[in-house]
Amino acid sequence: MSVHNVKKFMRTPLYLKLAKDLKAEITSGKIPVGGHLPTELELAEAHSASRYTVRAAIAELQAMGLVSRKKKSGTRVESATTTSAYKQTVGSIEDLTAFGATHARKIQASEKIICTKKLAEELGCSIGKEWLKLTSLRYNNAGHELPMGITEIYIDSKFNDVEKIAQKNPDQLISNIIEERYGKAISEIKQEIIPILLSKYQAKKLNAIEGEPALKIIRSYMDTANEVFEITVTTHLADRYAFVTKLRRDTAN
Repeated sequence: MSVHNVKKFMRTPLYLKLAKDLKAEITSGKIPVGGHLPTELELAEAHSASRYTVRAAIAELQAMGLVSRKKKSGTRVESATTTSAYKQTVGSIEDLTAFGATHARKIQASEKIICTKKLAEELGCSIGKEWLKLTSLRYNNAGHELPMGITEIYIDSKFNDVEKIAQKNPDQLISNIIEERYGKAISEIKQEIIPILLSKYQAKKLNAIEGEPALKIIRSYMDTANEVFEITVTTHLADRYAFVTKLRRDTAN
């Protein structure tokens, strides 16, 4: 590989550069705690970036515990110092999928499986269904060495080339790959969060201790026909992850 190609390969993604610049403005007090970042459009124009890049940069700031987002109220600065655990704030499908888009995935194993009765009960799917199962670890792109979580990804077996594409694109969401390749857009995500204790296998993968408290998050991705095309089961160690849900009163009634 030439020096030019090495430099190109090692080039820092634009969203990380933007996140770094915004972080500097927050930690220096230029944008004070309680203040708000410029709008997505303003940031995109100021930094010659796409709104997707801006959203990814803001997701990084959320991961550091520096900001929070609220629809129609913008991005508010919550702290001038970063936190060690990842804090995910969710108010929409876009918020939920931002996590995957900004955290590196490393696929550990893959296999085709037939859904057993036990697995069907856990996933809420049909017994006997064939899945392509990928096992992966997630890492914080900000530089944390310990994995943030272990994920078992169950994909409809007819999407048989997804693994190869996912291996080549570790920052691209599996659901986005399926959408681009097969036209299956996410219409709804069903989510279940369960407190658990780490098994011996999970502890080994996460470089943790067996029996430590953790969160198991099961997500079912449905298309516009209400068909489930992907299910993920993610285990996060308690001290490396926090999940926040925003609820808004319905004033229509």
